[in-house]
Amino acid sequence: MATRTSKTTPKGSAKRSTPSSSSRPASARRPQGRAAAGRPHGRQARRPAAAPPDPISWVFIAIGKLFVGVWLLIANGIGTAARAFGNQARELDPAHRRDGLGLAVLGGAIVLAAMTWRTSAQGTFATVVDAVLRGAVGSLAWAVPLLLGLVAWRLLRHPDQNADTGRIMIGWTALLAGLLGVIHVAHATPYPSGPAKTDGMDKVSAAGGMIGFIVSAPPSSILPAFITIPLLLMLSGFGVLVITATPVHRVPERLAEIQHMLFQKSSDRAAPGEPGEKKPARRSRKGASGGKGGKAADDAEPADLVKPYDTPVVADAPGAPPRSDHSPEIVPGLVDEEDEPPRPAVSEPPHPSPAPRKVEQLVLSPQAGPYVLPDVSALRQGTPPKPQTKANTVVVNALTSVLEQFAIDAQVIGFTRGPTVTRYEIELGPAVKVEKVTALAKNIAYAVKSADVRILSPIPGKSAIGVEIPNTDKDLVSLGDVLRSQVAQADHHPMIVGLGKDVEGRTIVANLAKMPHLLIAGATGAGKSVCVNGLISSILMRATPDEVRMVLVDPKRVELNTYEGIPHLITPIITNPKKAAEALEWVVGEMDRRYDDLAASGFRHVDEFNKAVRAGKLVPPPGSERVYQPYPYLLVIIDELADLMMVAPRDVEDSIVRITQLARAAGIHLVIATQRPSVDVVTGLIKANVPSRLAFATSSLADSRVILDQPGAEKLVGQGDALFLPMGASKPMRLQNAFVSEKEIHDVVAHCKAQMQVEYRDDVAATATAKREIDEDIGDDLDLLVQAAELIVTTQFGSTSMLQRKLRVGFAKAGRLMDLLESRNVVGPSEGSKAREVMVKPDDLPGLLADLRGE
Repeated sequence: MATRTSKTTPKGSAKRSTPSSSSRPASARRPQGRAAAGRPHGRQARRPAAAPPDPISWVFIAIGKLFVGVWLLIANGIGTAARAFGNQARELDPAHRRDGLGLAVLGGAIVLAAMTWRTSAQGTFATVVDAVLRGAVGSLAWAVPLLLGLVAWRLLRHPDQNADTGRIMIGWTALLAGLLGVIHVAHATPYPSGPAKTDGMDKVSAAGGMIGFIVSAPPSSILPAFITIPLLLMLSGFGVLVITATPVHRVPERLAEIQHMLFQKSSDRAAPGEPGEKKPARRSRKGASGGKGGKAADDAEPADLVKPYDTPVVADAPGAPPRSDHSPEIVPGLVDEEDEPPRPAVSEPPHPSPAPRKVEQLVLSPQAGPYVLPDVSALRQGTPPKPQTKANTVVVNALTSVLEQFAIDAQVIGFTRGPTVTRYEIELGPAVKVEKVTALAKNIAYAVKSADVRILSPIPGKSAIGVEIPNTDKDLVSLGDVLRSQVAQADHHPMIVGLGKDVEGRTIVANLAKMPHLLIAGATGAGKSVCVNGLISSILMRATPDEVRMVLVDPKRVELNTYEGIPHLITPIITNPKKAAEALEWVVGEMDRRYDDLAASGFRHVDEFNKAVRAGKLVPPPGSERVYQPYPYLLVIIDELADLMMVAPRDVEDSIVRITQLARAAGIHLVIATQRPSVDVVTGLIKANVPSRLAFATSSLADSRVILDQPGAEKLVGQGDALFLPMGASKPMRLQNAFVSEKEIHDVVAHCKAQMQVEYRDDVAATATAKREIDEDIGDDLDLLVQAAELIVTTQFGSTSMLQRKLRVGFAKAGRLMDLLESRNVVGPSEGSKAREVMVKPDDLPGLLADLRGE
């Protein structure tokens, strides 16, 4: 229509319409301009055509295109070869790449030594390198090749500790900077250029170099030399502390340790038959007898649930023998007998006297020698953590692209790489809703090519949104690294167990005595069994049998059979669900016995009772054969709760609820694991009394809500990826559970078996043998069945209608009671409308009632 109107419109009107058309935006005019260019009467049709180029121009153009084509061909070939070489280099084993880096540093050290240590004539390049090096570090230029050689030796000798190389380099830098500053001040602080005779670059090179000048010139310009030099020595001392990973408050302990190692080593070797040979056993028992500062283990405050993992020390003190536990740091309190301060008698448990024939407590017979804990070196090391990889850069670019595509004023401000997942932090601009980012969960998952994306809004303690994305190159977290960490070594409580590392790379340990009970759940293959093995192995590595005793319930028969025969057990591993219910009832009885002792002695916790027993403050009543012994912690581990709940749900639930409600002060703690976290297995009563939860990957949102009362577990990636919700925490923390191999478990179990023979409690088995389980078909009708049997036997008249009238029950219930009595030969079979024959005489009624009650 507009085209027809423009043709019939007069010329003058067309001119008048021109301003209106020219006033339209450029985007609206551009299509009309392209259309007009194709019309013969358009404005561009009247433009003069360009003149064709002459033949000489054609030649130059052809030569230029040929040159560009050849250049692109060469560049493409070189780039393809470089990329292929890079891909092949990335396919190399990480150990080969580390060795290549170490050899490269060693080659650089050799080249620098050849160019700086030569006294004869050198080439131009060597002269320039020597001048630059001496101008930078001055009179200590000869030491640079040696330092590079030390770095190369560390990269080649200790590739598993490369995470500490950066810290050591920082320490050496501070140490050398302080020394160069002192040397520069000792040479009258020459300047690179100045009016004084001591100035000039030659003077600077002969002193501390430019580094010494930069460090010493500012303080020396305003302070005298006797103040500047101590400040620079403090900088060097700080470098030494950083190299050895020694805090300032630990300096006296480290000096005492070095002194002890230097002066006591020869005396210990000179007398091999003296008690000094038992020092490793004494050291291993430290977790049992005392904690930091000479405290007893029961008196020591347990560590927090989550503590940061401090950087370990690179090497021990010079001349020190290798530690048996390969601890990354000298732990306070772990000293030998000669250096221990005098402690009161309460901290040292006396040797147990011979127990009477009948005892009432969990005790062990006196052992021949000291129990030596397993060496932590039996657990292997994991892979060193990687601070950043190329995959992280790719994900950051993908997240930034998603935010730009949806025009959201937000940016990725950083990320924290963990062993399994990396948490990327997104900061919002002003007046931007959090829901705009959380609503992009599926778009983010699509952009980063991962379905397991979890969004935290916000990150606890930060004004940022966290996006947790699984790593394509995961790190292995081993139980040995967790137990060797400073946070685990600093706390000697026997119930400390290693869990793993969180998203920020911090070591996570937990005190089972403070939880006080733990529920572990997850789908098959998510890492639940490895977690249970890690908990048991942690107890075996840190606690002696007189500190912790265990009851292991394994209905699947194959998960915990490795631990059969360890001295920490009080009964053989239970595989029968009915016997497991009976064992839980025995645990309830043990709890009641402990509370009786606590009430009689006036203590509120078993730790206080144990301290009084060790101090000899508890005396049995006159005429009693009772011998007081410290109560060990009792740990009950149920590997599969679903099997127990299928066989004896009421008995198992009642025992678990009673234990979890009351057993904390008695030193009895429960760990429940299941791979079917449904409401009929993990009932409301069990959840209400088990405050600490550890959820592995689940198959549905409903299972996550059963475990954690909130979503999140359904988005875990499996293989040890878990959400830990300790008691009192509002939000769960994500962690990678520590891995322990079958070989490591076998080594630890073999060591424990070699130390002591297992001693089972006879009363646990006796209780299970003497007690009859109430028949399953009776269920909740036991009271009615007893009343019906008593009524029928007493009257010698068996009738269903009589039970209806006397017991006030319906016909169905009365008929069921009659069938139960018939199956137990109390009444005869039905004879139509006649009353049933009574098979039991009134004199046999007490025995019948006892049989019905299972007594």
